[in-house]
Amino acid sequence: MRRIRARTFLIGLILAGAAASAWQDQAPPKPALLELEPRALSAFLAREVDERGLVGLSLAVLRDGKILYAGGAGKSVIAGGIPVGPETGFAIGSITKQFTSACILLLAEDGKLAVNDKVAKWFPNLTRVEEITVLDLLNHVSGYPDYYPLDFVDRPMQKPIAVGELIGRFGTRPLDFEPGTRYSYSNTGFVILGEIVAKASGRPFADFLERRILKPLGMNRTVFEPPRTSPGLAQGYVTFALSPPEDAVPEGRGWIGAAGAIYSTPSDLAKWDLALIEGRILKPESLALMTSPRTLKDGTISNYGCGLGIGRRYGQTILSHNGAVAGFYALNAVLPSTKSAVVLLSNLDSYDAVDAVYRRVLNAVLPPPQPSMALPAAPAAAKTPGPPPGVPAVSGPPPVEAARLLFLQLQAGRVDRTRLGDEFGFYLTEEKIRGTAARLKPYGEPAKVELDSVSERGGMEVARTRLAFAKGTLRGLMYRTPDGKVQEFFILKD
Repeated sequence: MRRIRARTFLIGLILAGAAASAWQDQAPPKPALLELEPRALSAFLAREVDERGLVGLSLAVLRDGKILYAGGAGKSVIAGGIPVGPETGFAIGSITKQFTSACILLLAEDGKLAVNDKVAKWFPNLTRVEEITVLDLLNHVSGYPDYYPLDFVDRPMQKPIAVGELIGRFGTRPLDFEPGTRYSYSNTGFVILGEIVAKASGRPFADFLERRILKPLGMNRTVFEPPRTSPGLAQGYVTFALSPPEDAVPEGRGWIGAAGAIYSTPSDLAKWDLALIEGRILKPESLALMTSPRTLKDGTISNYGCGLGIGRRYGQTILSHNGAVAGFYALNAVLPSTKSAVVLLSNLDSYDAVDAVYRRVLNAVLPPPQPSMALPAAPAAAKTPGPPPGVPAVSGPPPVEAARLLFLQLQAGRVDRTRLGDEFGFYLTEEKIRGTAARLKPYGEPAKVELDSVSERGGMEVARTRLAFAKGTLRGLMYRTPDGKVQEFFILKD
């Protein structure tokens, strides 16, 4: 749901111009290509779980319309050492948005709604609903503030909430921008969409999803909003600043909904991927809309369709999304031209580590071109581009300096709390700071801090940095509001 650590939420890795460009054309990987053979993949997963300090991974590889591999490694629950099996359910976070989008498009095919309907038809009391369409919500261009942009569960989100209260609380605030002028990932919009599905169909969202998609496709291990203690489900774990895995604090019931509350398995998601691209779910015109990027009012393209990022990789179209909720991280990418897909689910929020595993598998499914077949090089940019549209001006030092300063404070075990947002200040307990200082001290002072990227999420500046040391590199992820307050700062293994 979030996230952009890589997460988008319900993250997303994906996230807007970035969401869809997460798997764009890139330099050929240095490691040798992974062998796409079941025993080799099983050994690879087990090795990656062990070497990267992950808890559990579950993988499915679809190739030429057939599941080539489905298996896992590690533990679904640390206590008792319960292993990950092919039927272990993982939270998939914002990958749920594909299903919510398909439900809306099915209702459009049924004549129960139109994607150009104004939101006022169902929610007359929300902000500027006479100007915002259902398609605006699907494309993340409505302007509604995102209620879940951060990578930890704050105090309000730990308490249950009714979906109507959630929509009323965030859907009546001023818009972050004029509708249709910018892409900005918004879980708020997808919770509203879930309720539109219920109102237009006359059934609860979960019931419509089950009847129209899950049962027809035989997705028997996929469920919406299950109790977290249900048998067969993995438990989610989190880390902070290189800490060992610890139990995730979950979101209160009602906070995720149609934006990211599905649990599934890689095999079930591979079934979904294949059915979607083969046209067994939606009519051709609906599928075309779902997989077409949005053109904004200024003519720029967002690279995001309806619950899917749309990109190019080595000359081929790739449809992708990631997702994260407390303690889980999920990735799904589909190559329509070869009826191939890679689905990787993790029950530890170590995003960069899981991304690295995922890239190895994706590179094997869609290998880089050989030198003789290499794509033409892109022309050199005339100048270094500035930050993407919508990144707010932030009071205080530039992101590289702010990240360096906060890293040194954490390393010393003394943090200037006046520079922290209220919820991050509460989350960053003295116990966390002491543990972080002990883990970071051996690295010494960073020799260099470089800015990897800067983007916008929930009205905040999101800066990803790389910190170089004599013994290696770490990555930083920092969210700041315009007043300069740090709302999140995570340190990840490179």
